Amino acid sequence: MACHVRGRASLPGMTVTESGDFRRGAALFARGEWWEAHEAWERPWLTARGDDRAFLQALILLAAALHKRWAHGSLTHRNYDKAVRYLDALPAEYAGVDLARLRADVWDALRAPARPEAGHPALHAPGGGPFPA
Repeated sequence: MACHVRGRASLPGMTVTESGDFRRGAALFARGEWWEAHEAWERPWLTARGDDRAFLQALILLAAALHKRWAHGSLTHRNYDKAVRYLDALPAEYAGVDLARLRADVWDALRAPARPEAGHPALHAPGGGPFPA
């Protein structure tokens, strides 16, 4: 039976960030494989509800923004702006991810003169450690 509470995925006892799809997406994102991260996060997004769904939607949009910037040269930031609307509805730290830092790091990467190196931006745990640890 599926369940949902704040910070939980649709599987009983599993947080959204504990799923294999989520963790694979986080690793792809950190490697600069933003479209692939977007695809990995889409699967848990399909069943997520509430804040978890907003969290995943924000991550998907951030990955899409980076992909459009660095794969297609787009200087518009529509996907980033859409992601910010979801991020604004969430706390600065959600499900073990420092969203405030991620938001700032993605913005910096979108405005950078050159494509960021692998590992930046990436998801971080509150306090600065890599996510997932």
